[in-house]
This record gives sequence, structure tokens and C-alpha cells, in this order.
Amino acid sequence: MEDETMTVEMSEIVLSKQDLREVAAFAATCAEAVLNIFEADQPGDSRPRDAVSAAWEFARGGERGKSLRDTASAALKAAKSTDSAAAREAAWAAMSAAGSAYLHPLAKATQVKHILGAGAYAARAAELLAGDDRSVGAGHLEQAVHHATPVVVDVLKRFPAAPSGGGRVGELIRMLDAALRSLTFPE
Repeated sequence: MEDETMTVEMSEIVLSKQDLREVAAFAATCAEAVLNIFEADQPGDSRPRDAVSAAWEFARGGERGKSLRDTASAALKAAKSTDSAAAREAAWAAMSAAGSAYLHPLAKATQVKHILGAGAYAARAAELLAGDDRSVGAGHLEQAVHHATPVVVDVLKRFPAAPSGGGRVGELIRMLDAALRSLTFPE
């Protein structure tokens, strides 16, 4: 029985390059909304903006390659260079946007973070900027839901629901996951 579970959990999900482009566009939209939080804290540091730009470039037809990996890594380093928790979360949103193009086609709940991480980190950045006001984070998630395309929701539904854990960002991922999975689009 255990072997069967492993096989099911590790089964591959078919993802087209267009699927990945839609996910990257969604993630870039989410991260872009909070770039100003990072830039207010670190005005001379363009690394998070560069990561979001690389995500947009891929989403608009660019290649999935070194630029995405390098800018995601640079945004992660930028997050470590700030003293502000809100700015750090905003940089992580940018890192997640660039990293979203690397969604793995494995049926694992942990892959959901590649789809929804940018939205959750962005919501958390906004919450922290507002003095940890959770209603602000919920508002950001609502905006993210409005930006989700039918393709993004379809890709998300191919994966198991978001896993437990992960602190407040994990909670925001699960909230966004549930909201997107409940969407229906006219045919």
C-alpha cells in the first residue's frame, strides 16, 4: 500500500510552457503590487524589481533560463539586506515570482507554493506594513483572486491542496488556494 501512495504522490502533472507562462504572469502581478514596500526601504536596490521583470519577460514569451534563476537568487539576497520585515516579505514575493516558472510537474502539495507564494508573500508584506493588520492581507488575497486566469486556476487544481504549516505565509497560501479552487469561470 505504501508503494502505491508514493507512486500516486510522485505522479507527473502535464504542464505546458503556456501553463507556466500564465502562472508566472499571475505571480509577477502579485509581487509587483508590493515592490514599492521594498523600494521604500531600499531605494537603491533593484534586485526584486529585476526578478519581477524577469518573470514578466518569461510570461510574455521569453525563455526559462539563467536570468530567472539569477534574479530570483538576487531577490532572495536583497531580502536578507533589509531590516524591515515588510520589505523582506516583498522581496520574497519577487523571488517567488521569478521562481514560479520552475513549477515542477510533480503531484505534490508543496508545489502549490510555486503558484501562490508570490501572492502570499505580497499579502504578508502588506499586512506587516499596516502594523500586522490581517484584513489588509485578506484584501491583497482578494485582489490576487481577481487576477487569476482560468489557466492559473486549472493548473492549481491539478495539484493537491496546499500543505499545512509555514506560519502566516503558509496560512495565506492556504487561504488563496481555497479561494482560487472555489472559482468557476463561464465556459
